[in-house]
Amino acid sequence: MAKYKYTMNGSFNYVTDFIKKEILNTSSSASLEDEEYIINDNCRVGIMVFERYSYTGGNRLSLNVTVIDSNNKIQIIGISSGGSNGVIFKVNTWGEDAFLDKLKEAIAKLKR
Repeated sequence: MAKYKYTMNGSFNYVTDFIKKEILNTSSSASLEDEEYIINDNCRVGIMVFERYSYTGGNRLSLNVTVIDSNNKIQIIGISSGGSNGVIFKVNTWGEDAFLDKLKEAIAKLKR
């Protein structure tokens, strides 16, 4: 499992749409498995679950992205998993790190 957190100012709708587009364009096997949004007067939360195939690990990986907007302060949390192929110990987590790097790259584009 790999994790990344980032806080920025911005528009909730723009950030969630941008992240979806960027992650889905990173790999031909990337897919948006599901998404859920909770919106009330003071806070908005978006949860997106992506999957893709890892050629290095020979398995599928997941990337869970949560976007929280509270008073236009956007918090983004990404957690990837499923990339190891060890039974007792996690071995070969490169795929998890690489999938999470795609979120980091999307956030870097958002910062520009």
